[in-house]
Amino acid sequence: METVRGDGRGGESAGVRERLVDAAYAEILAGHWGARRMVDIAATAGVSRQTLYNVFGSKEGLLQAVVVREVNTLLDEVMRVLDAEAHDPAHAVGRATHMVLLAARDNPLLRAVVTGDDELLPVLTTRSEPLMDALGERISRTLRERCPATDPAITEAVADVSLRLTVSYSLRPIDPERAARRVEMVVHGMLPVSH
Repeated sequence: METVRGDGRGGESAGVRERLVDAAYAEILAGHWGARRMVDIAATAGVSRQTLYNVFGSKEGLLQAVVVREVNTLLDEVMRVLDAEAHDPAHAVGRATHMVLLAARDNPLLRAVVTGDDELLPVLTTRSEPLMDALGERISRTLRERCPATDPAITEAVADVSLRLTVSYSLRPIDPERAARRVEMVVHGMLPVSH
């Protein structure tokens, strides 16, 4: 078993971090997350249980890392939509919402989180703060770049509201196009008229 010291962000420990996230990802998709212990996941990744705790702190921390990695990959696509629609930020957010809702329905990990056991769903509900903070900051930063004349408090509010609406719609699905239109209407109302 491999033991790693440090914060899990550099060099060799980054590889260990990825192996652990990959092992957890596989357990989630297999439907075994609730039954797996940290020692099982560590063994699958070929590291010690202590290394797993050193890198993620808890099973919840590991789950957050898995979901954040997956959603960040999705956000790369969202950012491309926001770039392509820079002339109409409200429409861009609506299109991005549509994309995210389709992913929540079609992506195996996101679908497992939304429809999974009681240990998975809180990552989007009662214990969603790390995920929401990471995603909200990324969306807010992109909107600030695309709408430099807009008050940063407004772009932050737009990011927060659109993200919370999107998560809410993913948990209680409606037609993705209908949800996207609703989010777009809300965002349009929040942005200054010049946008």
